[in-house]
Amino acid sequence: MEATDRIRHVVILGGGTAGWMTAAALSRSFGQSVAITLLESDAIGTVGVGEATIPTIHWFNDLIGIDEAEFLRATKATFKLGIEFVDWTAPGHRYFHPFGQFGATLPGVAFHHRWLKARAEGMDLPLPALSLAAQLAAQGRFAKPAGDARSILSTLGYAYHFDAGLYAAFLRRMSEAAGVVRVEGTLRRVERDGETGFVTALTTDRGDRIAGDLFIDCSGFCALLIEGEMGEGYEDWSHWLPCDRAVAVPCARVAATTPYTRSTARAAGWQWRIPLQHRTGNGYVYAGCYLSDDEAAATLLANLDGEALADPRFLRFTAGTRRRPWRGNVVAIGLSSGFLEPLESTSIHLIQSGITKLLTLFPTRDCDPALADRFNHVFARDMDGIKDFLILHYHATSGRDDPLWRHCRTMALPETLRARKDQYRRSGRIILDPDELFREASWLAVLNGQGIVARGHNPLADAIDGVTNRAQVRQIADVIARAAPTLPMHDAALAAMIGTA
Repeated sequence: MEATDRIRHVVILGGGTAGWMTAAALSRSFGQSVAITLLESDAIGTVGVGEATIPTIHWFNDLIGIDEAEFLRATKATFKLGIEFVDWTAPGHRYFHPFGQFGATLPGVAFHHRWLKARAEGMDLPLPALSLAAQLAAQGRFAKPAGDARSILSTLGYAYHFDAGLYAAFLRRMSEAAGVVRVEGTLRRVERDGETGFVTALTTDRGDRIAGDLFIDCSGFCALLIEGEMGEGYEDWSHWLPCDRAVAVPCARVAATTPYTRSTARAAGWQWRIPLQHRTGNGYVYAGCYLSDDEAAATLLANLDGEALADPRFLRFTAGTRRRPWRGNVVAIGLSSGFLEPLESTSIHLIQSGITKLLTLFPTRDCDPALADRFNHVFARDMDGIKDFLILHYHATSGRDDPLWRHCRTMALPETLRARKDQYRRSGRIILDPDELFREASWLAVLNGQGIVARGHNPLADAIDGVTNRAQVRQIADVIARAAPTLPMHDAALAAMIGTA
């Protein structure tokens, strides 16, 4: 391949979390061999609600060489062991989606089939008793996973809560130190090649002209390049995910940090609670056709556990995706590629997932359409899988008569979700593709937590003597019950990590 075919200049339109994550990853991966310019305006705000993450964040932070203690200090981060869902299945009910795994790896069949068999034979042991992450979260404790597979600590997973604005600023400092050039301004004009249709340069309101070979659209919901220039449309999923608005308010933090995100179902949507070192993030995601903005703000402000630190901030969105987020020499990353509400904290994951795919399929200057096709295909699978997982939360409910919940309970499901739910109910099997984001433990937590009960289990489990199986399952629960109280409280673990203990 000729050196002249190589991409020499990447232009990123938009900053915020998506823009600076992209800049940090590309500058770390390519060093000085690719020039990177990022155009953003201080006058344009960012969405900034993506303050909770899932464990895939470790891959990204490792990729760009972030020191964990430095990251925790710079972003006011706390540790996250999972998500607590309050009043979702029915009013007064709560369950926990933990990170990591249930039980432990034992010979033969997958562990949850051992639990299903034991339960069918009369053992009354709730699923959360088999998750160390769930037990630590309930006690306000935290520990990092251990590498030794013989240790119960090896079953843990964790992520972070952090201030998205501080994270973007942290990544900006890293990126600029690595040679990324930031240009202040707003987009005024886009130049295109008359023959290929490729974007060739961006001109700002200040008259700066930024030429490039590859353009990354991180302009958020505006989608200035992928839609505005390349004409890529948007597939609306609001018939499955009808929430289209959010109101956010930070409040003063309480004394002890809960090492998990909380999601509480409300009449027209759900409320998030995300604890940080310096404050608590709160928001109400709701369907505007069932609730006014004023009512949403009033509900949120009435359900804070600390003093409000700012006025309510409103956001509007439409759940959905772009089927071709890579067209020509434009690649959409972040909100410009699609939006799924933050119910399972996937927004930042989808940014890094787009970056991963771009690095794996990084093109030459001709931007081979086959690479774009592959990118679009795997991105679509990502979005469709997460979409189904989110719909499950809304659909599998009872005991609520609000119009939103009636709609979600009775709506037609995507065939892929219907088949998966029915298969689990019949046989206890969770059928997943190898590259799906949410694995067996996540689906099990939500299916079981929202009252979808498996009537069967894998026949392989019946090859194990029932008494032996029940004893082994019980033993793992006992190990977890003994281990949890010996581990540090979250705030003590965090203080030790960041050097303030």
